[in-house]
Amino acid sequence: TIDKYHPDVQTYEVRGEANEFVALFYADFFPRTGKRPGAWMTSFKPQYIQNGVNDRPHVSIVCNFTPPTPSKPSLLTFNEVTTLFHEFGHALHGMLANTTYPSLSGTSVYWDFVELPSQVMENWCYEPEALALFAHHYETGEVIPQNYVDKIKESASFMEGMATVRQLSFGLLDMAYHAQVPTIDDVKTFEVAATRETALYPDVAENCVSPAFSHIFQGGYSSGYYSYKWAEVLDADAFAYFQEKGIFNKEVGTQFKENILSKGGTALPMELYKKFRGQEPKPEALLKRAGLL
Repeated sequence: TIDKYHPDVQTYEVRGEANEFVALFYADFFPRTGKRPGAWMTSFKPQYIQNGVNDRPHVSIVCNFTPPTPSKPSLLTFNEVTTLFHEFGHALHGMLANTTYPSLSGTSVYWDFVELPSQVMENWCYEPEALALFAHHYETGEVIPQNYVDKIKESASFMEGMATVRQLSFGLLDMAYHAQVPTIDDVKTFEVAATRETALYPDVAENCVSPAFSHIFQGGYSSGYYSYKWAEVLDADAFAYFQEKGIFNKEVGTQFKENILSKGGTALPMELYKKFRGQEPKPEALLKRAGLL
């Protein structure tokens, strides 16, 4: 038996194709008193190699999904499904790590690269072949109807142009604050100048975003807010490669595992990405997915 911190936690011993031990995986899916909200991946023990022994990781994902009842299993919303896939992507990054030093293992990578393994997984949630594996009606066993899948895909790009420009404006403002040498005499004037390229609506004189932009002053994102949108560029470009070869193509999956998931922070992200993809990421796949091309 595997020790666990609460009876609700499910534990799994993960093994490879040759039955070799890969990782311990802990899944803590449902809310309870005293548990904080949200969803996250964490590592109890990282992978590392010491004295010739490859010490394998202990990885957990924690969520707050719709709990089962005496008469019904846990029936996840679509957002809960994408959350599960997202956090499991982080978990794969941790479980498949294969580096010497724990400080460079698993998710210990540059800030603007850590969301690639998680966000790329979300793409499978929109694909009929993937949904057919698990999206069955809990009573009849019927696979989710295609028209539902189509509606989900269509709604995914609703107001995406607005959302894209909004994210770019935040990234530009963040970068402007942390890249400028001169003293800022007037916050409002500085903010308007920094976001001029992305301004869609007339300015409201009394409005000022900066004082409430906690991400970039106390949230650890100092000049790193762009990483949200950059990670989307990476994940859309990476998934376009899977689509090109087949979303369950073993060769592409192995390339992703060997060049991205197992390498942690042992090489520059762009070097790892090019080894996987054969080229640098391009924004076209993201623009196409967002319905902007």
